Amino acid sequence: MAPATHAFEVRGGLPVLTFPVLADRRVEVVVTTRAGGLSTGPYAELNLGLHVGDDPAVVVANRERAALSVGLGLDDLVFAHQVHGRGVAVVGTADSGRGARQWETAVGGTDALVTREAGVGLAILVADCAPVALYDPVGHAVAGVHAGWRGAVAGVAAAAVEALVAGGSRREDILAVQGPAVPAEAYQVGEDVAAAAGDAFGSAVGDVLAPDGTGKWTFDVWRANERVLLSAGLRPGNLTTARLPTRGGRWFFSDRAERPCGRFALLAVLR
Repeated sequence: MAPATHAFEVRGGLPVLTFPVLADRRVEVVVTTRAGGLSTGPYAELNLGLHVGDDPAVVVANRERAALSVGLGLDDLVFAHQVHGRGVAVVGTADSGRGARQWETAVGGTDALVTREAGVGLAILVADCAPVALYDPVGHAVAGVHAGWRGAVAGVAAAAVEALVAGGSRREDILAVQGPAVPAEAYQVGEDVAAAAGDAFGSAVGDVLAPDGTGKWTFDVWRANERVLLSAGLRPGNLTTARLPTRGGRWFFSDRAERPCGRFALLAVLR
């Protein structure tokens, strides 16, 4: 029997998604759900996005709750201004608290955060794009990555791998886990995405893109990121994907299903 890709646990009083492959290691990686927060309406309950129209004071309170799920305070977390690109920022204790309480102070123009410092919490916000965590258990480093279709074709996960390698990690040591995203059957895309995918994946584009019979295509974000990570030199056995849907599911926000909506997060911290 194949090992479980994910589990739901209560951490710091919140229900969160965890990855058994990372259990008993010197890292905490969780994905928050919609449950356990204070937001109402389309943002109910645990919206962690300051940029989506929710009450900022409520979002900050939600973020304080989320930080506890990885044993941190809110001012230990680092947030980024995510732009669907391939920018990577290496952060440390000097960056703790950036973007945590004010959107304007987040790390700018970045879709991947990397740290080698214990106690620095990486926060990646999503609501259909895939959250990816990369962990080097030998060199003790972690990355959080925001990778939807744009990030996948831009190779943001590969850029995060390169940042880890530049800091001393070996590709063969890196473990990758990928969390909830919009499933391919609910992710219809047009010619612009199909062309970008063809440019990025070449002859392997059929692994991530399929015609749906309407003149458009469906795009598999999970598969696309897996291909990017394999091309970056990760071992196939070191990739774990929790194929839990955002759209059509009750646990996670989906921007494609409902606008406005909240954001859930991947949180990662080294111990």
